[in-house]
Amino acid sequence: MGLIFRLAPILMLGLVLGCQSGFSGHSSAPTPTDSVHRIVESGRLRVGMSGVQPPLNMKNRAGELIGFDVDVAEALADAMDLELELIERPFGDLLSGLEKNEFDLVISSLTITPARNARVAFVGPYLISGATILTREKLVDELEDPVAVGAPERTWGALAGSTGEALLREAFPSAKVVTTDDLAMLVPKVISGELDGLISDLPYVRFEIARHPDSGLAELPSPLTTEPIGIALAPGSPLLANLVGNYINALEYTGLLMQMKVYWLDGNAWLSELPE
Repeated sequence: MGLIFRLAPILMLGLVLGCQSGFSGHSSAPTPTDSVHRIVESGRLRVGMSGVQPPLNMKNRAGELIGFDVDVAEALADAMDLELELIERPFGDLLSGLEKNEFDLVISSLTITPARNARVAFVGPYLISGATILTREKLVDELEDPVAVGAPERTWGALAGSTGEALLREAFPSAKVVTTDDLAMLVPKVISGELDGLISDLPYVRFEIARHPDSGLAELPSPLTTEPIGIALAPGSPLLANLVGNYINALEYTGLLMQMKVYWLDGNAWLSELPE
């Protein structure tokens, strides 16, 4: 879904940043190995995302990808005058897909970590989030004690390959961990009591609470971590990193990024677009 407030400012964005992007005739020729050449020649910007991380990326009733990440990808492609191609992969396969050149960028609620940055480059952050526990209201007071979170009798869910999974295994090694490629599959188990809860980014946790208002779901008062969310791209392409960074900065300076955040993260008008 494209936001109507984005179109005119993005056109201006392209004009303002054209001289910085490496596309103008006044700049020196980029190195042949930089992937920005292939992207420009193809006329396409290929972006990988999981499609199962609402409200950042998800599918509407028509099966189309929507969300904050999708709007960021569309804004970047529009500003670069490129056709956007969204490519879905399980979250745990996104970085390997990037390394195999299956897409040019990964925009999928991806936390910047030292381990990931050793494999790929990052631009951003374009969002600051944090790992948060989604549980049942009656467990909130008890789980504010970290000892209770890591108790052997606890069972937690997490997205496979996510920082939430890593946090559970490193900080709470005695607790049981159930992973999935789609956290939505585990939410009914949290509601029923089969799982004590799940750990995910704060926007996702609040999305599930908003979507199940009468189910007794709740979040812990404080996130467990503070995490920078960035855009991943293949290493060895400094010109592409510079280009994407310039446009993300411009989206921030023009206020468009904040408008997207307010729409997707602070409101829920878009909930009606989702499958029941």
